[in-house]
Amino acid sequence: MCGIAGYLNFKKGLVPSKETMQAMLATIRHRGPDQFGIYLDDTAALGNARLSIIDLDHGQQPMATSDRRYWIVYNGEIFNHKELREELQSSGVAIETHCDTEVFLKLFEKEGPDCLRRLNGQFAAAIWDTREKRLFLARDRLGIRPLYYSFHGGSFVFGSEIKVLASFPGLQLSWDAVALDQIFTGWSCLAPRSPFDEIKQLRPGSYACLDESGLQEQVYWQPSFEVEDPAFRSASETDLIDALHDLLLDSVKLRLQADVPVGAYLSGGLDSSLIASLVKENARGRFDTFSIAFSDANFDESEHQQRMASLLDTEHQVIKVANEDIRDVFPEVIWHCESPILRTAPAPMFLLSRLVNRSRYKVVLTGEGADEFFAGYDIFKEAKIRAFWAKEPESQRRPKLLERIYPDLQNLARLGPKYLASFFGHGLTDTTSDSYSHNIRWTNTRRAKRFFSPELNDAIGTRTSNLASEADLPAEFKHWDILSRAQRLEISTFLSSYLLSSQGDRVGMGNSVEGRYPFLDYRVSDFCSKLPAKFRMRGLRDKYLLRKLGKEILPKDIWDRPKKPYRAPIHRSFFSSERETYVDHVLSEDSLEKCGLFNPKAVSMLTGKIKRGLPLGEIDDMALTGLISTQLLHEQYVENFKAPDPLGAKDDVLIYDSRRRALKN
Repeated sequence: MCGIAGYLNFKKGLVPSKETMQAMLATIRHRGPDQFGIYLDDTAALGNARLSIIDLDHGQQPMATSDRRYWIVYNGEIFNHKELREELQSSGVAIETHCDTEVFLKLFEKEGPDCLRRLNGQFAAAIWDTREKRLFLARDRLGIRPLYYSFHGGSFVFGSEIKVLASFPGLQLSWDAVALDQIFTGWSCLAPRSPFDEIKQLRPGSYACLDESGLQEQVYWQPSFEVEDPAFRSASETDLIDALHDLLLDSVKLRLQADVPVGAYLSGGLDSSLIASLVKENARGRFDTFSIAFSDANFDESEHQQRMASLLDTEHQVIKVANEDIRDVFPEVIWHCESPILRTAPAPMFLLSRLVNRSRYKVVLTGEGADEFFAGYDIFKEAKIRAFWAKEPESQRRPKLLERIYPDLQNLARLGPKYLASFFGHGLTDTTSDSYSHNIRWTNTRRAKRFFSPELNDAIGTRTSNLASEADLPAEFKHWDILSRAQRLEISTFLSSYLLSSQGDRVGMGNSVEGRYPFLDYRVSDFCSKLPAKFRMRGLRDKYLLRKLGKEILPKDIWDRPKKPYRAPIHRSFFSSERETYVDHVLSEDSLEKCGLFNPKAVSMLTGKIKRGLPLGEIDDMALTGLISTQLLHEQYVENFKAPDPLGAKDDVLIYDSRRRALKN
């Protein structure tokens, strides 16, 4: 796992320099502190910050083909690289190392962009063609690894993180108003947008080619629930469970490939417990599991985590997170997330990856992706209930089904049918709407935008986002069943842009820890998407087939346990002390007016409510996190971006300058 950076100058007189690359790579030292590599010619500069995991002695980047036509910098892992290596070698291609980087490069040399369809992995890559003066950029199917770019002053700049681009000479960031509108509606902005107007991101499952004529982007893969596999309709439940077990087992085995120790996260739920069980069955030597415990009992699941750790007999390590820990680490988390967020959940994940790093682990397997592809979220149940209710809109009994999935909603039982009808009945009968499954969530979250300043609202204007319309939904989407539509929309608007970013790549790589996701093996996702809907959700029973598999492997109190969403305390974290903190500063009237994005009077009313100890609803909690994170980002990236010191003499830096035909440190 690594970080990448680079830029191209097609205008005469703009000569790539090692000093610029050393400054850019220094911003992502956390992604790859083991070694740095730079390639330079008259047009291109490529850089890599390496976290050594596979073939520790021979995986240095940038890497070139034997004729030095193609050069690659690459962030990620190709898990089927051994099979692809054997295939390439049998066709006469020489392979000199055991690392997946060379396999990717040689496969691209042979097949061009078509090679992407054969890769089972998580990656962002840049390949420079020195002969054609063409840059190839690619991102994995589900967008597990990030890739940003910008056109600036005659240069094209790219990198694994926004801070790489922010360090490029003369590139000043400003807010994208529509991106903020999206974030305060659906928790994240959708590619190709980023929170900043000057920066774009390559879409998941896409590649792009850049030369003097411009940038051309092409989608090579999209998740689809269009066609059920006929074999699945005739298969027995036992056969499907066996097939799923074999797929997950192979996915785990592939992700255990490393020349360093591999651990696993344990949340206490079905998904991570299944993965940890399969890891334990196949791991060699010591196997550590890692968990988050909260001092606030409302968020703590350590009882279930310890249960699984004891059952698996792992070396189990726990980071116990108090409210003030979240507050104290939050600015650092936001520096790594590079986006406003509406939840504090990334902060404990960042502290967890720090524990992993200090335990001398570089790789962990986690359970992300199961909820999206096996229908584990309550929003999917809600969509099914509302579609059922819509068939008899006047029914008093049908909306009561919502009490089965939201038993903890405050005063739900007392408020009764009228409350249900007014809240969940919004747009009830518009079942053909692309955003039907998510309209309630987005309408509710959108209330946080009442803190926007008049200037920000004016900048958004009529461009208020319909997230469904920007989610690259296929034409046949409208003809899918309600569950499949809800799942596809969640995958397109939430999985890569928030879950795998702010709670995944950023908080892991911020501590030089690579997360691997067996449920996001494309063969597993394809298997799920071709299952009849009843095997993903039976009635209101979520993750039906996955729970059946869990029944064969896990204790009942784990596989049968209702899902508890992972969350962390919000206002109790930021206002857990009487002493003044950075929170008071970023939410002060002066800071708010200086930033110009929020209404100081509205913010003051919110903070006054908190300080008086009045109850705070979920939307106000999310708004508070959004306000603080946006204000922090404004200071960190817009107002006063401070890049770290460039790479220096103490760093292991390998430079290949084609103009001098020399390798040097």
